[in-house]
Formats: sequence, structure tokens, C-alpha cells
Amino acid sequence: MTIQTVSTNKAHGGVQGVYRHASQATGTDMVFSVYVPPHAEGARLPVVWYLSGLTCTHANVTEKGEFRKACAELGLIFVAPDTSPRGADVPGDANNAYDFGLGAGFYVDATQEPFARNYRMWSYVTDELPKLVAGNFPVDAKRQSVMGHSMGGHGALTVALRNPHRYRAASAFAPIVAPSLVPWGTKALTGYLGPNKDAWRAHDTVALIEDGAKFPGFLVDVGEADNFLKEQLKPELLQAACSKANIPLTLRMQPGYDHSYYFISTFMEDHLHWHAEKLKG
Repeated sequence: MTIQTVSTNKAHGGVQGVYRHASQATGTDMVFSVYVPPHAEGARLPVVWYLSGLTCTHANVTEKGEFRKACAELGLIFVAPDTSPRGADVPGDANNAYDFGLGAGFYVDATQEPFARNYRMWSYVTDELPKLVAGNFPVDAKRQSVMGHSMGGHGALTVALRNPHRYRAASAFAPIVAPSLVPWGTKALTGYLGPNKDAWRAHDTVALIEDGAKFPGFLVDVGEADNFLKEQLKPELLQAACSKANIPLTLRMQPGYDHSYYFISTFMEDHLHWHAEKLKG
């Protein structure tokens, strides 16, 4: 699989690149970013996958996430995919809503028309893009972890729970932990997967844990001043599910912080150090 280089910039001794390729999973061109830290020739480096939230592209975290200094120091490759397929022929929400369609793929493989043809973000982030990155960058396939924000936090936790032998660590900023129970999630899961709620459980962190999925532990940060805390995020449901299932959870409620990249960038370094520790060896 070939990639086209959109841009490269030197940063903290490494290279921040943005790339484009023709995706078989989505049937569209997809753009993603990769930061490769300085490293010895021939070295294979651990990878942190970052899944972004509603309305975002790769660019939000790439430009605002403040991850490169820590990644350079820790020797981590940082990969940021887009959040959905894009293009003139890709269907979106009829009312151009921000929480469904373009920019809101929810990291599922849609089964409902007209979305099933393009909205295959689960396959994209768990299969196609990892193979593409492995073929073009010096990654260590045995040392991978995943993190995300909001909708991407939902994606990161579900990806980890369904692939516990692939990812050594998983963390999230303000994740949607129970999409089956909140407005953002019920809208997206109904639109992409249909009304059968049993089909939703494979893409719901709390439901996956209730159904027996396991992971070594999670790090989650949520801002106490997040406008979406009570209606959309509900971290207390994740806390209860992890406690019942004996899954270690470090849930940090951060006073005064909101849902923005000011919040994410503040705690990004903490998360990367946590990932690096679990990606050793």
C-alpha cells in the first residue's frame, strides 16, 4: 500500500509528517499524521495510536496536542488518523449536524444504508491503517497502545477491550464510556448500526466490560468543568463497571478543566509517560 506525503516538518529532533492514501476500507482518500522521534538507524519503536473526537481530523491533536516533546524523549511514534471518511460522494447528516456523519464516524463499521459503503472506521483503525503504518514507518508491532478523546476515547477503550493482546495500554480524555445510554451515542449507533441495541454492545465500553471483556487497566482524565460531563460522558458508569469486573482504573477528575485541547494538552505528557512505561521491553 502506497502513501503520499502531504507535508513533513522537523520537531524535537524527529519528523512530524502528514500523509494521504487511498483507503480500501472507506472507499475514499484518507489523511493521517505520524510523528517519528529521533532514533538509531534500524531501531523499531513503540507506537501510540490517538483517536480524535467529534468534528476533528488528524490536525486537531497534531497541531494542539503538545505531544512531540514527550514522544521524542520517550521514543514513541504517535499516529493520529482522521475520524471519518470524507469527500463529495460520502453521505453525511441531512441537517449537517456535527454529531453524525462527516467528522463523526464513531469508530464503527456501519451496517445501515447509505453509510455502510464508506463508514468503516473500525476496520480502518484496527486493520488497514496499522498495516499501512507498519509498512512505511519503523514501528514495533508488538509494542502498541491506544488513547483518545471524547468520541475517540470511546474508540480507544473499545478497541483495547476487543483487542487486549494487541495493545499494552489504553487511556482516554473525557471518553464517551456508555454510548448506548447517551444522546451522542444513541444517535450514532442507531444511524450506523440500526435499532437493535444488542449490536451496539460491541461498541460500548461499559457494555463490553459487563459482557466479560478484560484489559489490564485504564487511565482516564475528565474535566470537572466539562459541559458534556453529566449528559454525555458519565465516567461514574465506567468506574462502577471496572470496579465490579476488577479492572484497574485510574480515574482523575480534574478541577476547572473543560472538554478542549487546553485540557488535553495539559495532561498529554502524563498519559504518554504512562504508556511508555507499559510499552517497555
